[in-house]
Amino acid sequence: MKKIVISTGGGDAPGLNAVIYAVVHSCYRRGWEVYGSRSGYGGLMNVDEMIRLTLKDVEGIYATGGTILGSTNKGNPFSKPVENLAGEIQIVDISDKILRNFNRMKFDCHIAIGGDGSLEIAHRFAQKGMPVIGVPKTIDNDLMATSRTFGFDTAVATATDAIDKLHSTAKSHDRVMVVEVMGRDSGWIALYSGISGGADVILIPEIPFDIEQVCDKIADNALHDKHYAIVVVAEGAVTSDGKAFNRGSGELGREEVILGGVGEWVANEIRKRTDKDTRSLVLGHLQRGGTPTTFDRLLALRFGAAAVRMIEQRTFDHMVALSNSRMIAVPIAEAIMARKKVNLDDDKVLTAREIGICLGDSGIEMPIS
Repeated sequence: MKKIVISTGGGDAPGLNAVIYAVVHSCYRRGWEVYGSRSGYGGLMNVDEMIRLTLKDVEGIYATGGTILGSTNKGNPFSKPVENLAGEIQIVDISDKILRNFNRMKFDCHIAIGGDGSLEIAHRFAQKGMPVIGVPKTIDNDLMATSRTFGFDTAVATATDAIDKLHSTAKSHDRVMVVEVMGRDSGWIALYSGISGGADVILIPEIPFDIEQVCDKIADNALHDKHYAIVVVAEGAVTSDGKAFNRGSGELGREEVILGGVGEWVANEIRKRTDKDTRSLVLGHLQRGGTPTTFDRLLALRFGAAAVRMIEQRTFDHMVALSNSRMIAVPIAEAIMARKKVNLDDDKVLTAREIGICLGDSGIEMPIS
């Protein structure tokens, strides 16, 4: 009998529970025990935060959002903020304690479900001797070595639905609606939802934007008797002169990058330059919530089942990945080597330009005849 522990780290994403469901069912078919570590590594730091997962515990969770284990993006065991007796914040490394607990509880493998940050931590534990298998999770779809991550399709569907609804109110009031979506370093959500939702302008981190180009597109709309516009902007978009948007703070004694505010800035600039009634909307964590789409649900279930097969094959320090519709194993180190960004020659970028969407640069959009 093997004894497996699962953790979910970083931001939540639709499909996390489906991965847990698949792991538990796949393990129980093999006669293995499965445990869940609450709030990332919480269960491995404190045994009271470790729970046994049975078939009854996971019944029906594949269709629900969030994670039954809870998650955190502030739980790096290699760099954990701890308050000392003097009330000062110190950064300490508690990874040895976690590894000791892992061995003491006689676990055979740790399935770490997360994005690049969580998988980097998992890789460091693998280097310390912990048998680890990674499962890619991020709504941004920015992990290398896998063509898709679960959560992305649901986030795009949520953003597209919001954009669809904004068309009617924008048209009714001759307004410009600026929609800020998630996307720290990669513009996949903005690009997919913007094209699918019929946006006039899409601004992504990979293409620094000129606000004059954006305003010119809105003016061009008016020349063709379209007196409203939809602008979709990724939270990590930057201007052509290098202006970035960060509302971070020095929480816990560290400078923290918390992106946000680009949508409001773009809306204010459009209002000043065009005199158009302009409003901004931040979708924020709506994109993380809700029931996973059929695509994300199936992908997450496949990832979970494939992770258990990798345990059987002892393919540790690897991540499950989707490649050409197949589940494959790739080294975690390779997967976290760099962020997967939108290629400017990507067919979707070309499609956006050819159907007349402005990307905020001087690229050629096909004119309306």
